[in-house]
Amino acid sequence: MFDKFHEECGIFGIFGHPDAANLTYLGLYALQHRGQESAGIVSSDGKKLYCQKAMGLVADIFSEDKLKKLPGRMAIGHNRYSTTGESAAMNIQPIQVNFALGGLAVAHNGNIVNAGILKDELEAYGSIFVMTTDTEVIVHLIAQSRAATLHERIIEALHNVQGAYSLLIMTEKELIAIRDPNGFRPLSLAGLDGAFVVASETCAFDLIEATYIRDIAPGEMVVINDTGIHSSFPFREAEPSHCIFEYIYFARPDSMVFGQNVYTIRKNFGRQLARETGIAADVIIPVPDSGVPAALGYSEESGIPFDTGLIRNHYIGRTFIEPRQSIRHFGVKIKLNPVRDALKGKRVVVVDDSIVRGTTSKKIIKMIRNAGATEVHLRISSPPTAFPCFYGIDTPTRQELIASSHSIEEIRKYVTADTLGYISLDGIRSVVQQPLSYCAACFDGEYPVPFPGEKMMQLGLFDKE
Repeated sequence: MFDKFHEECGIFGIFGHPDAANLTYLGLYALQHRGQESAGIVSSDGKKLYCQKAMGLVADIFSEDKLKKLPGRMAIGHNRYSTTGESAAMNIQPIQVNFALGGLAVAHNGNIVNAGILKDELEAYGSIFVMTTDTEVIVHLIAQSRAATLHERIIEALHNVQGAYSLLIMTEKELIAIRDPNGFRPLSLAGLDGAFVVASETCAFDLIEATYIRDIAPGEMVVINDTGIHSSFPFREAEPSHCIFEYIYFARPDSMVFGQNVYTIRKNFGRQLARETGIAADVIIPVPDSGVPAALGYSEESGIPFDTGLIRNHYIGRTFIEPRQSIRHFGVKIKLNPVRDALKGKRVVVVDDSIVRGTTSKKIIKMIRNAGATEVHLRISSPPTAFPCFYGIDTPTRQELIASSHSIEEIRKYVTADTLGYISLDGIRSVVQQPLSYCAACFDGEYPVPFPGEKMMQLGLFDKE
């Protein structure tokens, strides 16, 4: 039904606020788009960690009674998107454990590319794994370290880790935020009434009226405790490799990510797309919701009117029962419906953010034609996605990505568009600041961090749930 790449999770943490758990709940609510499979919150009253987590959406999990069971002035939370196979309650984060130095809770956004190798080594030394996520590897590395302090253990553990990680680590008395040296996934810092807040995106700050301070820098470890906030850079230096897909699709348009507003970037992608692939037409329509800013930019640059030609149903549950054989293309129809008066008799440019397998695009174009459009021109505000991601995005295998084995003309024929145009990679880079600081491996196959091979699983890199 949703032929898109998927972000894997969102993280939120707060230190020094009497309403920590409730604010974390609101932060996770704002970050719900980053993961809809499960959610969890761990809080601390300075002496003990408390945990509430379950499968489902944030608003359905955390009742007033459950939030009352999360006392203290510090909390971290996590939204998860399950990437392969059956989702499982055992994999819900934050992970909470007790070890030699006390209580520990960990929330992770990203993907450890050498997790499978590390897991084998840890099991050889006696570690017993109860989850199937790569995050548990980090917990075991910290627990097995013989360093004297927790900070030294974390540093030692992460020196063994390769890949993408934005981490929140919490003990009974402090909150630690860490971003990998390449800075693949976003992580930002804010202030609220003397408290400190950390989140995957700034839209979470807006909801609780926290004031954005800055991004956590790539390779930075920020320790927040009763003595204040302390920053260090204990990891190897690396060239920044921010995920360009945060701008294309993942992040909320109202967020500031990697120092720029997502909505503005997407709109400018649309402008550049129009410059590169302009064509005579009567109307520009987006595939909602992520295609809207790019379509607006395309319209403004081309001078062709923008209109709402597709209406999206926002109330589709994951457990919706699809009728068998009774309605063709049901998955797309339950999500989108055409506005016939906006399409009938018109040459239509339809703007979307990406094509993954091409199946949904084909159905959308047929829907628009059936609504009376005389021409349908498909425009995509990202380059062809020809390679899978191994840094914290749920992507199909390379064989499933249509652009990996088909030319643009072949894709056009498959989706049945009159014309098909993608923005170029150079065009994408012309829009963002510091254009060479972004990972574009899903477009060009140039992976910033090496990994054990393309046959590995996308998230855990070992057997999944």
